[in-house]
Amino acid sequence: MQAFEAAPPPLTMGDDGVIRVARTRVQLEIVVGAFDAGATVEEIVQQYPALDLGSAYAVISYILANRHAVDSYIVERERAAAEVRGAIESAQRPDGIRARLLARRTQTRSE
Repeated sequence: MQAFEAAPPPLTMGDDGVIRVARTRVQLEIVVGAFDAGATVEEIVQQYPALDLGSAYAVISYILANRHAVDSYIVERERAAAEVRGAIESAQRPDGIRARLLARRTQTRSE
């Protein structure tokens, strides 16, 4: 008989491929970023009230035990975000936006 049973980390992956702390909308990369910036687990829980202290400690423990996999996941998420950002920027060129806005304002005033 064991004195305790190790539980899996309270992390879930949604249909969108985003890993979140279970029963919250807090993304794994948010917790990683706060922890890497020097926040204590208690400070992270204060900043994200949807987290409870036990879950936050479990997630930090998972991050520390699986740092390479977590970092790979975050790099992939950043790459995907950059790809989406690039697609949006290429579809909506910011060139001449000031001139277009001023022209629209002038046109609205003259009507």
